[in-house]
Amino acid sequence: MALSKLYVIDDVEAWCLKLRSKTDIRTSVTRCFTNPSIAITALRATDKDLLKDFRTFGFSFETMCFRDLKVYDQSLDGDVFFYRDKNGLECDAVIHLKDGRWGAIEIKLGNKDSIKEAAKNLLKFSSIVDTDKMNKPSFLMVLTATKYAYKREDGVYVVPIPCLKN
Repeated sequence: MALSKLYVIDDVEAWCLKLRSKTDIRTSVTRCFTNPSIAITALRATDKDLLKDFRTFGFSFETMCFRDLKVYDQSLDGDVFFYRDKNGLECDAVIHLKDGRWGAIEIKLGNKDSIKEAAKNLLKFSSIVDTDKMNKPSFLMVLTATKYAYKREDGVYVVPIPCLKN
């Protein structure tokens, strides 16, 4: 596709490795802008517009997170995928390294309810992976725009996006 060759959009492949689930997995690619400012500029949105429309702001934040995850993951010789099945279970990002280690990430702006729901979703997602055939997840993370990083009692990490650089 021309927009991919021009580095305007980036294709994210579906992750569908050795799952116990018998459900059909959605395997078509997901496309996102390589830079979230492209969509914001095309919409002629201002910062005030985005603060009034958290749904659009959330999509822009997710695109920014994907961009950053892909950059950091390349330094680890890995890949970034997404997961979605026909039952509606999804995971925003799955980091899979060449040595078999992997982790699952949900991307949320960061209110308590969305973090709680994202953590619940990550635990459900990780429970369908057949750990007899592949490794257990190295981590489960909710990537946010919050101020502090912490580990929840259920083992899910809540990490602000600036912490990825460390």
